[in-house]
Amino acid sequence: MLIATGAGALLYLSFPPRTLWWLAPVAFALLGAVLRGVRARAGFGYGWLFGAGFLVPLLSWIGSFVGPAPWLVLCAFEALFLGLAGAGMALVSRLPGAPFWAAAVWIGGEALRSRIPFGGLPWGRAGFGQPDGPLLPVASIGGVPLLSFVTVLAGLALAEAIRRALRPVPGMSRRMAAAPALLVVLTLVAGPAASMVPVARTAPDRTVTIAAIQGNVPRLGLDFNAQRRAVLDNHVRVTLQLARDVAAGRQPKPDLVIWPENSSDIDPLRNADAAVEIDQAADTIGAPILVGAVLLNPDGKTTTNSALVWQPGIGPIERDDKRRVQPFGEYLPWRPFFSLFSSYAARAGYFVPGPGPGVVSMAGVQVGIAICWEIAFDDLVSDSVRAGATVLAVPSNNATFGLTEMTYQQLAMSQVRAVEHDRSVIVATTSGVSATITPDGTVTASTRQFAPGTLVDRTVLHSTTTLATRLRSVPEWVLTALGVVAVAVAVLGTRRGRVRPGSRPAGRTAQAGEDEDD
Repeated sequence: MLIATGAGALLYLSFPPRTLWWLAPVAFALLGAVLRGVRARAGFGYGWLFGAGFLVPLLSWIGSFVGPAPWLVLCAFEALFLGLAGAGMALVSRLPGAPFWAAAVWIGGEALRSRIPFGGLPWGRAGFGQPDGPLLPVASIGGVPLLSFVTVLAGLALAEAIRRALRPVPGMSRRMAAAPALLVVLTLVAGPAASMVPVARTAPDRTVTIAAIQGNVPRLGLDFNAQRRAVLDNHVRVTLQLARDVAAGRQPKPDLVIWPENSSDIDPLRNADAAVEIDQAADTIGAPILVGAVLLNPDGKTTTNSALVWQPGIGPIERDDKRRVQPFGEYLPWRPFFSLFSSYAARAGYFVPGPGPGVVSMAGVQVGIAICWEIAFDDLVSDSVRAGATVLAVPSNNATFGLTEMTYQQLAMSQVRAVEHDRSVIVATTSGVSATITPDGTVTASTRQFAPGTLVDRTVLHSTTTLATRLRSVPEWVLTALGVVAVAVAVLGTRRGRVRPGSRPAGRTAQAGEDEDD
């Protein structure tokens, strides 16, 4: 139990802002050692403890302003999915090639957790912790699922290689004994090999200058929106300063400007004073601005979390609404029920999702938009790239969560998406960390947290199509199917073993020399 929980903590330590990516394979090696040969129910328990050891510290930022109860309840619930994965991994641990099947089972667990309930919570997938690791290029072939798979597989194969080295089985050939070690080597070279896979190019590359504005917020926490006008004023002020720097030759003139999510929570379509301020900023900088705004819908009750293209001299000309709104924050599912458990439930909004692929046109550039946590969802980002986006913008508002690791975890997702789709990514946040990211996942510039800042970047626009973009969710479904089939085979094998005369009781740990699967 201690090893399983500690392994989960090691997986947490492998995630940004630390660059200890190599701890992830170590964590899965320990988990694989714990799960090998145990019953499914024990595998579920060990998997749940692994999940708790991982998710409780990873998601600690959730409890920053809503208290420990909602945070711990969420972690306990999400750990159930890791428990299910642990049960499946335990079942397949005696099959030939067990590390491969167990890694596929893990991907099935991530796929399930990323979809249910209420649209799922993809935060904390194993691949999202690898932006600094050598396996990152694998994302360009099979997206986050394949990156997660090779990360988990490296750890499980390492555990099996060590086990066979420490406890050789009589009659086992050297080739069979060395197979897991060879698998570890092949997994580690997967990243460099993936970087050599060519991409399909549909148009020549070109370069534009993009500015990201971080205006900062006057106060942290759930009530930062109480000073909505101050947030808008901050972003206008920083944009006007950039215009002065451009006029003085200290900065290049941007072709387009990205403001963060919630940069104008005063609806500029209904409030003339807010529209006047944004007009001034756009006219002075002389470039279209992507403005994060909260817009009231015609029903007078619901709202949309939107990104408006504000054209100089014209005003708003295009709009993208957030396509996947956040449960328990932007809206409250089963509102009467969940309101019974926390006073914070009443503060959840009435946001509704919008349509479309998440692409707007700015100064002739097709900009794919992933508003805040949308960057965690494979299908949303793929839709934008498939719809023609040549650069990705991630307008976010992380001020609610204060000085936590949340913003770095989100930045890591943007780095992985850059590699997955071969696109530059511009991250603009209200309070940091804003960043510019090249298509190979490198962060070229970033801001400090809770300080105004401007990033002006000569951004390369790619019209390429990676294998991951073409395949979309196919790798995930294939790996999930393989995991399900492996579990079914293991269950059938266990049942047959129970009825076979003289068979060992199912689930009993094998003694030395009894590894018939070897």
